Amino acid sequence: MIKKCKGWGIMNNEKKDILNQENKGQEECIKQEECIKQETEQIQEMEQVEKADEPVSEEPASEESASDVQQREEIEALERELEEIKKKNEEQLDLLKRTMAEFDNYKKRTAREKETLYNDAVADTVFYFIPVLDNLERAVNSCKGDVDVSNLLQGIEMVLKQFKEVLTKLGVEEIKAEGEVFNPELHNAVMHVEDESVGENIIVEEFQKGYKMKDRVIRYSMVKVAN
Repeated sequence: MIKKCKGWGIMNNEKKDILNQENKGQEECIKQEECIKQETEQIQEMEQVEKADEPVSEEPASEESASDVQQREEIEALERELEEIKKKNEEQLDLLKRTMAEFDNYKKRTAREKETLYNDAVADTVFYFIPVLDNLERAVNSCKGDVDVSNLLQGIEMVLKQFKEVLTKLGVEEIKAEGEVFNPELHNAVMHVEDESVGENIIVEEFQKGYKMKDRVIRYSMVKVAN
């Protein structure tokens, strides 16, 4: 009986050792868990500190945002100015187009007015010559029968006089030539002669009469000039 009791005592001691080892293992696990918990808390505290520091780090960002706002406002101001310039350019272009159109219409209108004035002037001029034409036709018809030369001459002289009167009404006059001093603005010298009986640059003969209307020469006189 005594031996049996000793065996049981030994078994109890082994169980105690096993339990003690298990307890030690549990204690170590608990210690490790506490270390992990402490490390986790430290990490969380560090994150909170970093979050607390974030407003300080946001200041440059806010400054950058203000700079972006200012830059955007400047761009918008430039865009508005550009739009105003475009609008003014469009107005100037429209004004230029209207001015060109008005000028083109003015040229066309002026050309029509000039043509009308020219046609009116020609018509008025022809109107004065029609009676002369009538008398020339009568003279031609009178020559078809027996012709009295003296009457024919008298009729031609009357037509010539009538023609000159028409020229006078139109403001056309003959350019004086023979016996006058040669004037290159009125006369066209086609021949020169030496003649001591007349002075220098004196017109001694007129080959073709010249005509002028006020200060405008219609045709230069064709003359012979002495000396």
